[in-house]
Amino acid sequence: MLTALVTGGTSGIGAAYAESLARDRYDLVLVARDAGRLAATAERLRAAHGVRVETIQADLADRDQVEIVVRRLSDPEHPIELFVNNAGFGVHARLTSEDTSEHEHGIDVMIRAVLVLGGAAARSMRSRGRGTIINVSSVAGYITMGSYSAIKAWVASYSEGLAVELRGSGVTVTALTPGWVRTEFHERAGIRTSSIPAPLWIDVERLVDVGLRDARRGKVVSVPTATFTVLLWFCRHLPRSVIRRISGMISSSRRESDGASGSEPSSVEQTGK
Repeated sequence: MLTALVTGGTSGIGAAYAESLARDRYDLVLVARDAGRLAATAERLRAAHGVRVETIQADLADRDQVEIVVRRLSDPEHPIELFVNNAGFGVHARLTSEDTSEHEHGIDVMIRAVLVLGGAAARSMRSRGRGTIINVSSVAGYITMGSYSAIKAWVASYSEGLAVELRGSGVTVTALTPGWVRTEFHERAGIRTSSIPAPLWIDVERLVDVGLRDARRGKVVSVPTATFTVLLWFCRHLPRSVIRRISGMISSSRRESDGASGSEPSSVEQTGK
């Protein structure tokens, strides 16, 4: 059987990927911080689908713990055929905050760990001549809402660059770019969603199905709905001054609805941490 490794695999998008892949008869390696949730998720997937599920408890902000995941991705005796580089969280702090720890934490988990783990998976897969990497980016990467937008823009650009390096190797790279996904993320991040129009939402199961389909087709950028395909077209083609104005309006409406003066939720989808 094939084996997939999913970071942030116990909640949100990561948990949905784990469920879908187990249903497709993949053995799994799940990475997350919470040992209890890891054990419960692994037991549920084993019982429901009869697959093998390994777990790695790791905080991807910790370089030593990232190396544990690197070693598993690099193990030639137990190869990983599909890697979902998913773990993440919302970044609330303003760019002008004196305390940059939240920004740095986001960079550690959603840039440095993505870079290190993506590179490890790519090297191992390239040596075998096959494999699939899915990096979870966001439509937030195409607008200008603080660190989260900057981080997800990096993930999208990194994924395309990695796809270029791996062209012809048998290894594909896909950047998944969700928008508003129905998961627990918004509540955990303190983001109110009542003003978001219904057509902008997507069920997490559909998101995962589209992402896996596009990855299997070798598509480098996966946009889950026609609505967001259109919105991303405008994000790419409108003057940047217009994008900044729109981003500012979204940020202002969030601050007003949250009653916040010192922080601003800047993520728009669940990345599964």
